[in-house]
Amino acid sequence: MMDNSDQRRQFVGELWRRFEALQQWAIENWPDAQHPLSSADFVEARKEILALADARHPVPGRDVREPSEGGPQYEDVTPTPWP
Repeated sequence: MMDNSDQRRQFVGELWRRFEALQQWAIENWPDAQHPLSSADFVEARKEILALADARHPVPGRDVREPSEGGPQYEDVTPTPWP
């Protein structure tokens, strides 16, 4: 029987493979030839996926604790400007 960390590793491995395929498809099919996508455009998504593999460290922005329980007092929800 697999423990939670084995299941997590297997899940993240499969997620990583699927994400790589999606990234390749997105790069190849991006409609704006003057501003092509590259793997650099997916850095933050890769960081999020890798963070899922580490059960000791929660994914940034996913802290569901209340401020009185040690959760964040403020969460910035303002999106970053589009380059």
